[in-house]
Amino acid sequence: MNISPDNIVMLQFGKISFNATIIYTWITMAVIVIFSWIATRRLTTEVNISRWQNLLEVLVTGMKNQIRSISRQEPDRFLPLIGTLFIFIAVSIVFGIIPGYQPPTGSLSTTAALALCVFIAVPLFGIKEHGIIGYLKQYLQPSPFMLPFNILGEISRTIALAVRLFGNVMSGSVIIAILVSIAPLIFPILMQALGLLTGLIQAYIFAILSTVYIASATSAHVKKEQMSEKSKK
Repeated sequence: MNISPDNIVMLQFGKISFNATIIYTWITMAVIVIFSWIATRRLTTEVNISRWQNLLEVLVTGMKNQIRSISRQEPDRFLPLIGTLFIFIAVSIVFGIIPGYQPPTGSLSTTAALALCVFIAVPLFGIKEHGIIGYLKQYLQPSPFMLPFNILGEISRTIALAVRLFGNVMSGSVIIAILVSIAPLIFPILMQALGLLTGLIQAYIFAILSTVYIASATSAHVKKEQMSEKSKK
């Protein structure tokens, strides 16, 4: 039993090897790209739209509403990153019901890379909103003595983001593998359905936490706007 897809070597070219994490990541990305191309190649503003466009609009509208309700900001600038993270994680987990498929999110290297994207995006959004000086001043709040603790907080929440997703996906795969050896006809189906549900919840939680972290880096601007609006009234 392999705990992580990193341990499964699927292709070997001399000293260069490709494990299941790399292969299934490429497959997942290819499926998402093909679906996006099919869904967006005939976009129209008419009343009668294709089923692909209808599905795409429902998905995008739902994600925008979630981002708007959490961040209390316009979601358009956050949607490309948050939406991509959510769709990649969700598709990886849904494909886990296909026999032989190893979810890339069951690898700590994949979840760490996803969390690293959020770790890099937070200061980029913050600097774009406040400028580099204004953003760095946030690390000195409420007092300069909090600087090391604020930095540690940024690092620790990124690690938690990666480990939480990896732990949940990996534990689900391990439990299913154990139950297959005990009762190969009954428990795997039930656990597969439960694993699919919990996996999608984890994808949602990852997207929500990413939105919260990024929105926190830009929230000061919103507060200023709200204060200025109140002063006008």
